[in-house]
Formats: sequence, C-alpha cells, structure tokens
Amino acid sequence: MCGIVGYIGKQKALPIIFDGIKALEYRGYDSAGAAVIGDGSVFCKKAVGKISVLEADLADADIPGSVGIAHSRWATHGVVTESNAHPHHDCEKNIWLVHNGIIENYKELKNALIGRGHKFVSETDTEVVAHLIEESRSQNLESRSLEDSVRLAVAQIKGTYGFAILDKREPEKLIAVRNFSPLILGIGDGEYFIASDASAVLKHTRNIIYLNDGEIAVLTKGGYKISDFGNKIIERAPSVIDWTAEEAQKGGYQHFMLKEIFEQPEAIENSIRGRLLVEEGAARLGGLAEVEQKLRDMKRLFIVACGTAYLAGRIGEYMLEEYAGIPVEVDLASEFRYRKPVFKEGDVVLAISQSGETADTLAALREAKQKGVLVLGIVNVVGSTIARETEAGVYQHIGPEIGVASTKAFTSQAMILALWTLLLGRQRNMSVETGKEIAEEIQKLPDLIRQILKQSESVKAIAKKYNRYENFLYLGRKYNLPTAMEGALKLKEISYVHAEGCGAGEMKHGPIAMIDENFPSVFIALKDSVYEKVISNIQEIKARGGPVIAVATEGDKEIREYADDVIFVPKTLEMLSPILAALPLQLFAYYFAAERGCDVDKPRNLAKSVTVE
Repeated sequence: MCGIVGYIGKQKALPIIFDGIKALEYRGYDSAGAAVIGDGSVFCKKAVGKISVLEADLADADIPGSVGIAHSRWATHGVVTESNAHPHHDCEKNIWLVHNGIIENYKELKNALIGRGHKFVSETDTEVVAHLIEESRSQNLESRSLEDSVRLAVAQIKGTYGFAILDKREPEKLIAVRNFSPLILGIGDGEYFIASDASAVLKHTRNIIYLNDGEIAVLTKGGYKISDFGNKIIERAPSVIDWTAEEAQKGGYQHFMLKEIFEQPEAIENSIRGRLLVEEGAARLGGLAEVEQKLRDMKRLFIVACGTAYLAGRIGEYMLEEYAGIPVEVDLASEFRYRKPVFKEGDVVLAISQSGETADTLAALREAKQKGVLVLGIVNVVGSTIARETEAGVYQHIGPEIGVASTKAFTSQAMILALWTLLLGRQRNMSVETGKEIAEEIQKLPDLIRQILKQSESVKAIAKKYNRYENFLYLGRKYNLPTAMEGALKLKEISYVHAEGCGAGEMKHGPIAMIDENFPSVFIALKDSVYEKVISNIQEIKARGGPVIAVATEGDKEIREYADDVIFVPKTLEMLSPILAALPLQLFAYYFAAERGCDVDKPRNLAKSVTVE
C-alpha cells in the first residue's frame, strides 16, 4: 500500500522520483524518503508526515546523480518515525531499498542476522532484506553481482513484496523485484522507471511493462532485462497506457474526489460505449467473448471483492438474480478463501477491483483457480494483476481514480454489472422487450447523473446543516441496501464520523436503540417496490425524535411530510436506481468532510489500493 518510484537515466534523479511519489501520495502518506547515488556516495533524506514535509526539507537541494529511489509509506511494521521511513540500508550503507508488502518471516531472519553481527536501526520488516542482500554480496564480493545477491536474498523471504534496490558499488544499475505486490517498469527514451503505479511515470512515458510475480528486472542507462527468480530470461513488450498525466490532475477542482464525482457522467458513458445494443435489448461485452459458452452453462456465480467494490457486487447480486435468474453469492474477498467455499460444476467466480491489485481479491481468485473454477474480472487498470490472471473480463474504462474514497469506480462497477445482467439475462429467459427497456434506461443514465450534479450546492447546504453531528444511520432496502452501506462507508472514510449502513427492515432489531435527536438517519426512499415499507421505517425514526435526510424520487410530494431534508433524484428502473442514489450520498460525504477541514483525498490510515493482506 506504499508508493515506490525508481529512476535511472540521463537526468537528475531527485526531481523525477520526488515528482513520482507526489503522484502516488494517495497510496501512503505517513512518511516519505528518497535516496540518490551521485559522486560515489548516496544522498538520503527522510521525513515523517505528508510528502509536503519532505518537499520543504528538499526545497534548496541540488543533488547530483541520475539513479535514485523514493518511497511514500503506509505503515505496517514499526511505528511512524524517521528511522522506520524508507529507504532502508545495510550495515555499510551500500545497499538501499524501498519496499511495498509484508515480509512474513522477518522476525526469524532478523534474529539470525543479529546473531551474525548485523546492526539494525529500524523496527521494520523491510530492513531485513537490505541485510540479506549485504550478506549475499559479502560472501563473494568480487564475482557476485547485485542482481545475483538479490536473487539469493529473496529465496529466503516469505511474504509479499515489491522492491526497488540500488547499490553504490554498482552506480549504473537499478533492480526491481515483484512478488504479489504491484510493480511496473516505465520505458522512456534513454531512461527507465520503476513504480508501484503507472500514474507516477506518465509525465515521462506511457510505455509500461507490468512485472509478474516472481520476476526481477535489471535496469541500466542502456536498457533493461527481465528474468524469473530462476534466472530464466523473459521477453515482454511494453503496453501503452490509454490515459495521460493530465487526466490524473485535479483540473481546477479542490480535491480529486470532487473531480471524480463530477466525472461520473463521462465514466458511465465510457463504461457502456460500444457495449449496449439498444434495439436488440442486449449487451455485447467483447472481453467475455471467449467464455460465452461457459457463461451459458453457468449454474452459480460467486462475486468476490473488498470495500466499495464488494458493495457494487451486492447490487449486482440483486440484478442478476431478478433478471438473469442466476443464483449469486457475494463474498468479502478477505474471508472467501478462509471459509473453504464448496464449488460445483458450473460455478464461476467474478473478481471486482478498481486497481486490479487488491491483495485479498487476488488471493480469492487464485484460490478459485486452484480449484479449477472459471475466474472472470471487472477492473479499471489495464494490465493489472487481476486483469492478467483472470481468464476473461471487462474493463471499466473510466480513467484514473486518485481519491482514496472511491466514487466513479463504484457507479461504473454497478453499471457494468447491469450490462452483465443484460448479457446473461438475454442468454436465458429475459424477453427482448424487457431487455430493450433496461437498455433504454441505461442509455439515459449519464444525463440523469448530470441533473443530480446540478444540485451540488443544495447538497452542500444540507451537509453544512448536519456538520455538528458525530453519528449517522444510513438505511435502505432491496437494491438500495448496498447503496446505504456505501453512503455510510463514504462518510466515515473521509470525515472520521461514525456512520452505520443498515437494512431498513433490520433497524428494529437493534440499531433503532441508538436513535435520538442527536443521531440523524439518511434514508434512500425511492418510489420503488419497497417505498411504503421505507416510509414506515422513516416514521419509526421520527417518532423517536431522530432527524431524517431522505434521498427521494423527483415528484414525490409525500416524502416532505416525513423527512427534515430531501435530495431528489430522477426516476429510473429500480435495478438502476443505486447508480443515481449514490450521487447525493457521495456529495454529502464530500461536503461534510470538507466543511470539517478533513484531508478528503488522503484520509488518515487509508490507502487507495490495498496491496497487503
């Protein structure tokens, strides 16, 4: 969950790698550091806090050297201190490295290294690796290269890791190592990059090579070489990233999150472009063409995901069961492999992840693959690990999502699951009339979203009105139970206020005990098949003095009798309503947190892509 950048080339390394970790700050921001080889020595600077702290320390620095590594940290082992910040080094300060992941056997390795005389200066698991490489090199310094020493060191490690490594004794070389933690190479003109995310290098190149697990890359100013841990050479052509550095900038918005909320009309358009067959009442998903027959034979679908993607999967569960007639189970990927799921013939697993690198989701799909189950994916990042390891899938095509709290990825994932529903439903018993009705309503969604976004100032006013409250209950039923849970997740992620998502029908089974005049409830109360029941639940809250905010359907005059504040959304099909209902909840959370002075894009303790278990 940390940000890694490395550079080797013809320019000064420090400005480039520092710029890179600023682009990756959403991956980790409790400390940062950089190391550059120049004039026979290594310059290293670390700082605790956000990258701006390190930036201030380096404001007047003019460091020579065209080889360097940098890191933004999200702590796993060791508290947040300068000594625990990366890069880490060996005893002699020759070997320097940065790391994303967890070394599971670091304690036994560290104890053994200390017993052999190594001196440690941090509490991290990462420092162990620098000493292992040091020991491997010292055994035969004359003939053993940095690359060979790294290979010997990683053979002793258990865990997940992405490394960028340099050695001042080989100042024209940079090493990258990947095992279950994302790492890419950027291929420039006479210069090469290492990064944990492509957004760090897009100012310099859009030509990317994705390293696979168990691979080592050696970069020099003259080129690069990729091999596996057994030293077998691997040939792999670069991929071209289809979005630019400019797309990853704020574009005049105060925060990435707000920009990405307002990008949702275009995100939905991009997610459905070329895939919606309105006249046929169907969908064409080219990424699933190779498995079309297996989908026809599918008896049951498991959806595995984490966080917001999991909640999108819950919406998909309702869609697919109601319209495609397919039994669906939605699992938290972090629990999936631990409960030993029982697979049968005709089972399919669908992994959903914006980044395509979510560690728990990746582990779940690998568990399913090991059992011989067909594994498919919905991801946004082209070439990501989940995209490569699934047999087929669908890309979201929504551009970069930088804000830690996911917004456009959520609505896009729900949208793609609606396309899946069309595709699978029409393979089965869905009539062309029903298919056309769904397709026509899908086609309207971007413009309906634009209508909702025009209400942003009124949502802002409501958020300001409720800004003093420290507890919220979010309630919904059927399709919009997951939406209510997503609304609660957004609020607590970025404002640190307690918010709980709950099925409105479950309210009387416990949560209503919390309600009083200081505990507002947010209801999704759309004119759908469960409207009357939701109205009854609102009345139960009002009877206990609880303030109520309602997300309601345009034209609903009755709702104002029960709710203190109302945000209206346009009418659409019930199965598509979560995509519209999510928008006011995203805006409310954003304005609520911004009003309280929270760092919306970089909420404490969180990182955008959870690449460690």
